[in-house]
Amino acid sequence: MKKHYTPAFKAKVVLEALKEEQTLTQVASAYDVHPVLLSKWKTQALEGLPRLFENDRKRERARDAAQAQQRDELFAQIGRLTTQLDWLKKKSGLEPVES
Repeated sequence: MKKHYTPAFKAKVVLEALKEEQTLTQVASAYDVHPVLLSKWKTQALEGLPRLFENDRKRERARDAAQAQQRDELFAQIGRLTTQLDWLKKKSGLEPVES
């Protein structure tokens, strides 16, 4: 049966390995993890670190662009629904006809 490790556990083990107070084999043995797996986690952690320090403005711009697109889609939907409602009111006779 394959073991599943939580992200918090992986982070704890990798942090211990990054301290370099013990060898990878010793850390892996202490946490009952295969040394090859620990090495893989350590590589993933080191490769992912630069993303933690990306420019916040870049992320904000991406979020703002997504929000603007969603807002535009919602306004378009409001326009379509308003047009349909006006047409239905006119056809049903609920709205007085202007002369």
